[in-house]
Amino acid sequence: MKLAYLDCAAGIAGDMCLGALLDCGLPLDYLEQELSRLHLEEEYELQVHSVTRSGVKATQAIVQTAGRESPSRHWPEIQATIASSSLSPTIAQRSLDIFRTLGQAEAAVHGQSLESVHFHEVGAVDATIDIVGTCIGLDWLQVERIIASPQPVGGGWANSAHGKIPVPVPAVMQLWQDFRVPVFSNGVESELVTPTGAAISVSWADGFGPCPPMQVEQVGVGAGTKDLPLPNVLRLWVGDSLAEQPTETIAVLETQIDDVNPQVVAYTFERLFEAGALDVFSQPVTMKQNRPGTLVTAICPPHLADRCEGILFEETTTIGIRRSLQQRSVLEREIMRVETPYGSIQMKVARRHAQVVNAQPEFSDCAALARKFHIPVQQVWLAAQAAWHRTAQL
Repeated sequence: MKLAYLDCAAGIAGDMCLGALLDCGLPLDYLEQELSRLHLEEEYELQVHSVTRSGVKATQAIVQTAGRESPSRHWPEIQATIASSSLSPTIAQRSLDIFRTLGQAEAAVHGQSLESVHFHEVGAVDATIDIVGTCIGLDWLQVERIIASPQPVGGGWANSAHGKIPVPVPAVMQLWQDFRVPVFSNGVESELVTPTGAAISVSWADGFGPCPPMQVEQVGVGAGTKDLPLPNVLRLWVGDSLAEQPTETIAVLETQIDDVNPQVVAYTFERLFEAGALDVFSQPVTMKQNRPGTLVTAICPPHLADRCEGILFEETTTIGIRRSLQQRSVLEREIMRVETPYGSIQMKVARRHAQVVNAQPEFSDCAALARKFHIPVQQVWLAAQAAWHRTAQL
C-alpha cells in the first residue's frame, strides 16, 4: 500500500503543502497545466524557489497576485469557479470539499451561514491555488492512505480582516474540535497552523498520530514564509506501508425517523452510496411515545460527511443528525479471479499481516452464472471456493 505521512512538527499551511509536493517530485509544468483549468492565470503567478529554513533545504511555493490585491470571495463564487473548470471530477470535488470544510468552520465561529461567509484571505486566489494545487499534487502521487502528525498550537496574535486575533485562530480551533485533531506545543509563539493548512489536513488525512510502519521512498520538504527558532518546514514522507493492520478514521452519521416512506429510505441509500459512503444500513427502533421507527446509519470518510449529511436532510424527514468520528481496523483487500467450470468469478481476498484470513466469491458473479446455466447459486459458489483453494495451494 502506498502511504503518505504529513510531518507537521512546525505547522502546516497551504503554501507549505504545495512546496512539499513539488519537492517530492510533482512536476511544475504539470501543476501549472492543471491549474490553468481554473482560468485564473491573469490573477496570479506561481513562483517556486529553493530556500533554507534553519539549515534545512526546502522548496517554497509563492502565489504572487499580479501586483494587486487579490479579491476575496464568498462560497458561491469559489464553488462556481471550481465547478465550471475543466479539472478532473475527483480533483474538483476534493477541492470543493476542503473549501466547504473550511467555510463551515468560518461560519461556525462567526455565527453565519456557509453562503454568507466572506472568506477574506482564504477566499483569495492564493488560497484557491494552494488548495487546488495540493489536490492536484496528492492525486498525482496516487497514495492510497494519508496519515498526519499532531499539530502545534503556536501562540501570540495574527492579523486578519477582523483585526488582531489570538493564535490558534478561531477557524483552526473549530477544525481541531470538529475533527478531534491531536495538538501539542513546540514552544514557538507564532501562527504555525493556518486555516487553509488545517482544512487540507483534516480533509485528506485518514487519521492523526505517529508515523505508521512504512518504507520511506521520497521526502518532500515545503518551506513556510517565516524564520522561526526551528526549521519552518512541512515534511511529506511517501513510501510503501509495511505489514500491519491499518486503522482509519471514519465519520458515522445517525438519525432515526418515523414518518418516511420506506421506498424513500431505499432511494436515500442509493444516493449515499453514489456520494461515496462506505456503508449504509437501517435498524428498527422504538422511538418516543412508543412509536416504531427506523434508525439510519451512514458510514463515510470524514471529508464526505457534509455531503452525506446533506443527502439525509434532503431525502428524509429528519431534523437532526448525530455525527461522530471513530477509528476502524481494516484488512488489506484485493480482487482476484478464479476459473470454474461455469466461467470466471471474482474473489474478494482479505489479508492480515500478509496472511490470507478470508476469501469470498463475488455473489453477483455467482448469481449471473447460476442464471446462465439454470443451476443453484450455491453450486456455483462452492465451485468458486474449490477453485480458490486449488489456486492457493499452487
